[in-house]
Amino acid sequence: MRSFISITFLLIICAVSFGQAKPLSQAEYVRLLYSLEKNIAERSDLIDALRRRGIDFTLTDGLRSLTRTKGRNDQELRQALEEANRRRIDPSIGKPPSDKEASELLAKTKEKTLAAIEEMPDFVVKQLIQRSAAYAGTNNFRNLDRLVVAVSYRASGQEEYKVLSVNGAVQTNPEPKRTYEEVGGTSSTGEFVTVLATIFKPESETRFDVVDTDTIRDRRAIIFEFSIERDRAKQQIIASGTVKDSTITGMKGRLWIDRDLHRVLRIESEATEIPESFPIRSARRIIEYDWAAISTEKYLLPSLSDVRLTFRDQSRVFESRNVIRFREYQKFGTEVIIVESDDEPVQEEKPQDR
Repeated sequence: MRSFISITFLLIICAVSFGQAKPLSQAEYVRLLYSLEKNIAERSDLIDALRRRGIDFTLTDGLRSLTRTKGRNDQELRQALEEANRRRIDPSIGKPPSDKEASELLAKTKEKTLAAIEEMPDFVVKQLIQRSAAYAGTNNFRNLDRLVVAVSYRASGQEEYKVLSVNGAVQTNPEPKRTYEEVGGTSSTGEFVTVLATIFKPESETRFDVVDTDTIRDRRAIIFEFSIERDRAKQQIIASGTVKDSTITGMKGRLWIDRDLHRVLRIESEATEIPESFPIRSARRIIEYDWAAISTEKYLLPSLSDVRLTFRDQSRVFESRNVIRFREYQKFGTEVIIVESDDEPVQEEKPQDR
């Protein structure tokens, strides 16, 4: 199945109170970790508890290892645990912003983000994509294939994708060029500009709520929840199976904004208002941003994208996962060279029949 997510400021700020519930004890945290073995869907509750309650115990390497094992190497869970530990050591890190700071932060971020989009140069980048699948709800992903894709981005917003290799086999036939459509399976585009533009453009009428603080790559961040209605977001999902179908959805999620630089460091987004009859039941994406040099200038661009789709196939429900690593940003016209990657592979566990 191939799916394409095209994430193609009435400013409302609702400051919510930061919970003062009793922090998680080590015994309670370990108990919740072990419960994930029976129901991995509880991970979101555990992450929420870490973010809102924090921890009252010292985080050791042993607990980190247990978290990786029982949490099936879930990056979001590990990040929430590390942030809870930083707050335990230095409570001032988790100090929430005032209403004034939140409003100013969003206004400056909107201005800087939209200006950066207008100033985006033409460039090429290499995508290292690992695709996997699992029975929905198990998180036991089985690797399907590995792709190396060259992406050409034009300042006009045009994106061109060319598959350079599949499972290490270089695609040498120049006619026709190997595209996502030819390879099949799940694909996504729009990580460079479209998601950010949709969130911050005035016509989206995005709603923002302050929910938390965090630290990403040693940068202090404020987390906002956001939501955009379907007729404003106009996010498109295309499902290509035996019958090709598409739908328009809204979107919601979380936004990590650098507290000092007023730039977006991370986005978690999820499609909303998906029609009940549509074969894809959920579409989620995490995008991590970092600074990349192109020629002599630095730009904040995607470094990692994790795309997950849940879909029906006859009587079963599956989840696909694409982990996309962005490497070697260069000025447009530079040749993209294929080399073996030493990036840590996504954990592979073959789904068990149920």
